[in-house]
Amino acid sequence: MVFRGTITDAPDFDPTADAEALYSAMKGIGSDKEAILDLVTSRSNAQRQEIIAAYKSNFGQDLIDDLKYELTGKFERLIVSLMRTPAYHDAKEIHDAIKGAGTNERCLIEVLASRNNKQIHDMVAAYKDAYGRDLEEDVIADTSGHFKKMLVVLLQGTRDELGVVDADLVQQDAQDLYAAGEEQWGTDEAKFIMILGNRSVTHLHMVFDEYEKIAEMSIEDSIKNELSGDFERLMLAVVQCIRSVPMFFAKRLYKSMKGLGTADNTLIRIMISRSEIDMLDIRECFRLRYEKSLYNMIKDDTSGDYKRTLLNLCGGDDDLAGEFFPEAAQIAYKMWELSAMTRVQLRPTVRPAPNFDPAADAQALRKAMKGFGTDEDAIIDIVAWRSNAQRQEIRQAFKSLLGRDLMKDLKSELSKNLERLIIGLMLTPAEFDAKMMRKAMEGAGTDEHALIEILVTRSNQEMHAMNAAYQGAYKKSLEDAIQSDTSGHFCRILVSLVQGAREEGPADVERANADAQELADACNADSDDMVMKFMSILCTRSFPHLRKVFQEFVKCSNKDIEQIIKKEMSGDVKNAFYAIVRSVKNQPSYFADRLYKAMKGLGTDDRALIRIMVSRSEIDLFNIRKEFKETHDASLHEFIQGDTSGDYRKTLLILCGGED
Repeated sequence: MVFRGTITDAPDFDPTADAEALYSAMKGIGSDKEAILDLVTSRSNAQRQEIIAAYKSNFGQDLIDDLKYELTGKFERLIVSLMRTPAYHDAKEIHDAIKGAGTNERCLIEVLASRNNKQIHDMVAAYKDAYGRDLEEDVIADTSGHFKKMLVVLLQGTRDELGVVDADLVQQDAQDLYAAGEEQWGTDEAKFIMILGNRSVTHLHMVFDEYEKIAEMSIEDSIKNELSGDFERLMLAVVQCIRSVPMFFAKRLYKSMKGLGTADNTLIRIMISRSEIDMLDIRECFRLRYEKSLYNMIKDDTSGDYKRTLLNLCGGDDDLAGEFFPEAAQIAYKMWELSAMTRVQLRPTVRPAPNFDPAADAQALRKAMKGFGTDEDAIIDIVAWRSNAQRQEIRQAFKSLLGRDLMKDLKSELSKNLERLIIGLMLTPAEFDAKMMRKAMEGAGTDEHALIEILVTRSNQEMHAMNAAYQGAYKKSLEDAIQSDTSGHFCRILVSLVQGAREEGPADVERANADAQELADACNADSDDMVMKFMSILCTRSFPHLRKVFQEFVKCSNKDIEQIIKKEMSGDVKNAFYAIVRSVKNQPSYFADRLYKAMKGLGTDDRALIRIMVSRSEIDLFNIRKEFKETHDASLHEFIQGDTSGDYRKTLLILCGGED
């Protein structure tokens, strides 16, 4: 195994001199924390063990006890953990995860899914030695169901590591997994456990590729559809580790630091356990996925001596670099390939109501708005539980039976965000899009993010319908409105998109190679030419074709298209191209990100929240929910619950369609 850590053996190492340096750093009043952290982070774990022995024989004291006495808080936890051997560090993490009330399942999942056989065996022995107990028995006592069974399988440390691949067995395993999940009612979890828990990494790579051909979806999507709870999380972690251990840890590190507060235990555990193994690859995967270096994320998210120690373990800032390491280039290429192969089944959260009676609904709405006060609950229960086509029938019935305009009545009875949301639901998708475009451009400022989001994500058909609705409602063409409200390259990009003339159909491999090469060449041109070339390809080719283009771009340039856009472009042009790339890669994930941004931090961007919840509820809001949970470790439902209130919240939660 090639180690790609940031911490290696220090040259000219003298354990006695180091022990003396640590002793004098802790002598007297106050301790020299910088001296301690610089010394500890510039020695390998094996060298630290020699320092512990030298400290005891020279001073008759236990170095770890002295460090615990002198240091405090997270900094103490980090330094003391660095002094333990990897096996004892893992054993302590697992012990802390299962002792006392409540179990830290995420820690169990992370450690057991990512360690190789030797690491597992060493950890089991260290656990026995440190706590006088059997690790397997403790895990069994503390967990249950299929989750427990898979943990026990992983604890055996018997994954095939020879890597000999039998093509027939690959075919058989893929077929067995398909039969165990997608093909039948209910899932045969034992098959998933047996295959994912025992087969070699090389073998499983091929099984996953084969599975995708049979099921027309990735193994990850199947697991999300078939399994749930901790068992689902564990199986996803195992699959992610099979695909790429560094990418798995990059995601865990990102989740430990984003949002409010830092999950310091996770951050410490990963930075320590990977510092001598694959931290360089983790850094590269981190930059590839989040367009930000791990170094800068740690810098922004931590402070003091704790921060300095973590940055020493991280070892360098990749925002200063531009090219990929070979490992990351392969992962980037594979990510685009997966994105191209996956047939995502789009799932709405709002469906037509059974036994629908438009006349009865119209009467009920009138009753809810008649007299003093308004029965908001009755209005919400009708509007949010009907499909858009059904709502149009209710609008018509309201006019035919009562001679009244339902929209006017709703506007006069409701107010603020609830009114905006209910009216949004009552408009046809084309009317709603047209209105959102109008809102984004009216008044003093322009909401460029809204313009980008709508124009990048709508199909040609939706675009044509929106253009017609805009012309009908505002007696002006949408294209003219865009031209009078925006300028320069950004204006050109939006005008190109609003034509609704994007090609449709699959990728043309030969042309994709040529397109990728043209984009790579354009990166060396001046910025105007670069933008025009990007526009001519990104705004006109079909999404399946662009997936192939972006995949080949990695090959042509050894860079990722997202990275180039972030680095070489700026402002609205950058945001527009970036949104196209994100949508091509995974549109539900793009929307999940937009929803997160609408609600995180102080204040809520209600317009964005309403726009996405209304416009996606009958298309892919279920997929967006899944992506939200996956990326942000909290459900969309929780976010809406915590960020909104009253009847507005109630309606949004109905559209959301459930807690994940």
